[in-house]
Amino acid sequence: MEHELKTLTARLLAQRWLPRSDRMVRRALVDESFRVELDRRLADVGLQLLDNPYAAHVGVALQADMGEPVFGANREYAASNLGLTRDEIALLVVIWSLIVLPKRERQVTRRERTDDGQADMFGGDKPVAHGDSVSGNLAESSLLADFGPRLGGKTRMAIALGKLARLGFIERRAGVIGEGPLLDVALDYRVMADRIIHGTLGEVIARAGHPMPEANAFENAEILADIGEDDAKDPT
Repeated sequence: MEHELKTLTARLLAQRWLPRSDRMVRRALVDESFRVELDRRLADVGLQLLDNPYAAHVGVALQADMGEPVFGANREYAASNLGLTRDEIALLVVIWSLIVLPKRERQVTRRERTDDGQADMFGGDKPVAHGDSVSGNLAESSLLADFGPRLGGKTRMAIALGKLARLGFIERRAGVIGEGPLLDVALDYRVMADRIIHGTLGEVIARAGHPMPEANAFENAEILADIGEDDAKDPT
């Protein structure tokens, strides 16, 4: 176990994220003693494991009380400890809203992109899906047309997208933006969802032609869980 712990800790520090399907990551997620020791080793250097069961990757981040000691001396820390400007952070949140909010609805209700809007009374028995079956893509041209004027125009958005891709938040392929390994790990859905759906940003995104969900996915899941057996069978 010692060698695997040392190896996994080193890989997390060197690579910043790893897929949940990785053999050592799977052990950390199911083996309690292994996880406790991994958490201890990360904590010794001021880090914590980012583990979101709805995300396809795990990552590492600073513990909450380490942000100021590590980044407090840098001017950029006022906006982001990754050196992102406010416009770049705004773009990141917009992309997160357009990709992760609908993705989480599909995951919680056990639907895939190909069957959005169709009821599945056995959906709750399915495992949580990851990847392209639930995570959509965005056309860069559409993103620029909808939000470019508010986020600095074509050149600044292109620079911002390049930076977000290098940091692992997004993937860019032939003018299409997809979910990167950190998009659903580094941004906390439970903290952000209601603020966006019921906030000013949700209204801005909706006016651009991207309607927001009426509630966060976990509230919808609680409602679905309360539906009786007779209601579930009634298609009306």
